[in-house]
Amino acid sequence: MLTLIEDEFSRFMTEDDGLPVVMLNLLRFRPDGGREQYAAYLEVAAPLLAKYGAEIDYVGQGLPALSAESGQAWDAVALVRYPSRAAFADMVQDSDYRDKAGPLREASLAEAVLQPMRGQD
Repeated sequence: MLTLIEDEFSRFMTEDDGLPVVMLNLLRFRPDGGREQYAAYLEVAAPLLAKYGAEIDYVGQGLPALSAESGQAWDAVALVRYPSRAAFADMVQDSDYRDKAGPLREASLAEAVLQPMRGQD
């Protein structure tokens, strides 16, 4: 299941301006097949993303970090665009996400950061 910081999620939703939001996903895979499990997660999550009007803008494999503290390099990043914060909230609360996609995501990741971003006007 996607673990959200409850206070931050509440503030994120309270400050919803109805504009699109892009989620930056910083991903560190489990060493025992995490990358492959994440690919399975993306397959299951794709129809759920579409159901809520979200699109995967970019997924890329991390290379060695050029400017970072030790241990801050990431295995992959993903950028996912949601039409609104509400669309993101609805998706992660969808029972299909919680029961099917979420467990695959959790099984694949040793560590992750989910950073919402707003596009430049």
